[in-house]
Amino acid sequence: MFCANCGTENGNGEKYCKNCGAVLDPVSGQPGGSNPNTGYNGNTQYQYNGNQQPYYTYNSNQFNENNVPAEYQPISMWGYFGYELLFSIPCIGLILLLVFSFGGTKNKNLQNFARSYFCLLIVIAVIVLIFGSAIAGSFAFMGNGSFI
Repeated sequence: MFCANCGTENGNGEKYCKNCGAVLDPVSGQPGGSNPNTGYNGNTQYQYNGNQQPYYTYNSNQFNENNVPAEYQPISMWGYFGYELLFSIPCIGLILLLVFSFGGTKNKNLQNFARSYFCLLIVIAVIVLIFGSAIAGSFAFMGNGSFI
């Protein structure tokens, strides 16, 4: 049965459209059926009763972790904590950080977390270089003009 208001297909025996909430007429709800309110010029007239409360439907597609594809599987809080510890290991962590950042995993959440961690390390390195240069320059300025 199709809704005359929005065209959504509804199950047989339903009284209201699951998309817009309009009252379904079993005669006019079929595709290709004639609507008794259609005039000679083909315009369809709809009647509205002001006392009728609108019928709101909600999408019943609720989040279910089993429905998520493997590449978008969420990482738990302990997973983030473990990856944070893994990336903190000096040499191995940096290598794994680069591998995960540049596509070594199919999980998009892990890949994006590794990219954000890598960007954070770049920002910290730039800040350290700026402050290190400023401190080295101030020592050179205080001395006799040469740093060495």
